[in-house]
Amino acid sequence: MPANGLPPLYVIRRTFPRPCLPDPAGALRVQLDRHRALIRPGANIAIAVGSRGIARLRELVAVTASRVTDQGGRPFVVPAMGSHGGATAEGQAQILADYGIREDSVGAPIRSSMEVVELERSGCEVRIYQDRHAYESDGIIVINRVKPHTDFHGRHESGLIKMIVIGLGKRHQAVEIHRHGVRGLREIVPEVATRVLAQSKIILGVGIVENGYEEIADIRAVPATEIPSRDVEMLDEARSLMPGLPVEDLDVLIVDKMGKDISGVGMDPNVIGRLGIRGEPDPERPRIKVIVARDLTPASHGNALGIGLADIVTRRLYEKIDFGPMYENLYTSSFLERGKIPVIAESDEQALSFALRACPGLEPSRLRAIRIQSTLRLDVLHVSKPIVDELQGRPDIEV
Repeated sequence: MPANGLPPLYVIRRTFPRPCLPDPAGALRVQLDRHRALIRPGANIAIAVGSRGIARLRELVAVTASRVTDQGGRPFVVPAMGSHGGATAEGQAQILADYGIREDSVGAPIRSSMEVVELERSGCEVRIYQDRHAYESDGIIVINRVKPHTDFHGRHESGLIKMIVIGLGKRHQAVEIHRHGVRGLREIVPEVATRVLAQSKIILGVGIVENGYEEIADIRAVPATEIPSRDVEMLDEARSLMPGLPVEDLDVLIVDKMGKDISGVGMDPNVIGRLGIRGEPDPERPRIKVIVARDLTPASHGNALGIGLADIVTRRLYEKIDFGPMYENLYTSSFLERGKIPVIAESDEQALSFALRACPGLEPSRLRAIRIQSTLRLDVLHVSKPIVDELQGRPDIEV
């Protein structure tokens, strides 16, 4: 990447804790077999799958469908992704297809719809919805990665509980929850999940934890009654494995790719230290003066939600934005700051020139800069000399 005035960057490699299942599909088969009595012969079983890029997702969905079939059940896949995919059935099916999740690849048809059924709310302050296909099934298996959320911290964050509520509740449920802001996510989602688990046909949750190398560290298939407690345990495990930047203070962070398959807001706020929610404080660290986002992943389908967390973007990224799906996602979340358009640079060189000018009075030799592939890939970094000097001698760093 050309760098107009940017000092040389040096490659460093980091070592993270790396628990890794050698055969995640095999591990899932064993766990599903423990619960085979939950699937009756002839039962229509909905397998709920979300919009995140999860390691070996297609394989895990295929294993789940195969085990349902082996028990005499009839599996099908439903997208469980709230308002993503432009809040359309076609858009959500396309997201799954891009992850390789099609009938011919997983052994189960895809039934994508935005139709929902309203459940009994029993005094809950929000209305409760569920995907119609899932509701009309004989049993639901929910598959999701468990990890820290991009908007808040709480007992349940991004995982099985959130998918049960917002993912399976489609756009209707997403709107109901998000109109209460962060409180909706932190407090109301667990309350709704309790009611959904009590009255719907969820039989199993498959929770996945990844390590810092995008490998599967843990996978658990748990019955519905254990989902809340296991979701908490797996969140703690995921948090302990989640990598961050190696320093707390930066002048410039260069992000090669942002996107919905990387984070719900394109760049994980837990990594970049920016939340972008009015009235909510940013994380205390890291502290970054200027963030440059260079490109948008193809799997985002033009949804650049989170672009407002950057200060500078390239024309290349901007021209890939599909404002329809992005604004649908933005309005549903209600966090408008995340959709604001930053300074647009015509090239990488100009973007870096703008970034340097945004650090007035700083000698290039003193610039604290890091370039990353994405907020999911933090094992190989390009860093400036002051960062190299600071990291010298750390056992987890190879320069």
